[in-house]
Amino acid sequence: MASIPDGLNVNRDLSRPIRSFVRREGRITLAQQRAFTKYWGRFGVETDTRLLDPEHLFGRSAPWVLEIGFGNGESLAAMAVAHPEVNYLGIEAHRPGVGHLLLRATELQLTNLRVMCADAAEALEKQLPDECLERIQIFFPDPWPKARHHKRRFIQPGNVALLARKLKPFGQLHLATDWEDYALSMLDILNATPELVNTVDGNGFTPRPSWRPMTRFEQRGLRLGHTIRDLLFVRAAPGILR
Repeated sequence: MASIPDGLNVNRDLSRPIRSFVRREGRITLAQQRAFTKYWGRFGVETDTRLLDPEHLFGRSAPWVLEIGFGNGESLAAMAVAHPEVNYLGIEAHRPGVGHLLLRATELQLTNLRVMCADAAEALEKQLPDECLERIQIFFPDPWPKARHHKRRFIQPGNVALLARKLKPFGQLHLATDWEDYALSMLDILNATPELVNTVDGNGFTPRPSWRPMTRFEQRGLRLGHTIRDLLFVRAAPGILR
């Protein structure tokens, strides 16, 4: 049966927020499901309305980095191994990826990693204090390539303003994508955000940092001949807006 276009769907609830993801929970493996049972208490962070206290969460005071949409978590786990002096929090909406990272974090005996299975915008708004993060990284988010789905892209002006609010002064916002149209849209939105400053002269893309692990989405993009684009912005100091 033909689907009803959004504009003609009289049953659509206009009060519901537009999500940047669609849940596909059927793919979760038994091992990933068991990981929730066995390891969530060690690494998991529950969704709540109370602000997170990073010192309580990690048991120490250290720079705090957030990754949104970590996929299967392999690159995030690699960064946690490479930088034990940093506390990492990953937010991912899909349980299979979270389960995979729980298994990997246990295998690597990571102590500087915590995980949320949540909608990132809601978690940012309700649970992360303002000006708490040294860096936010979003690598290869869903590009929602069809024009009618662009409204689902996570990098929108409202979300970017929220991200900027959670960064400490001079904190970094690091994005990467292999989708040219999305890269240009990201660049325009970030350059237009007064709280953020592009680290590149000319307000363009930055060379790929050597410390960023390659993700499976990046590997797939390279196999398809896509150009990888990195964007690196910093939060302006208080009282110094563009």
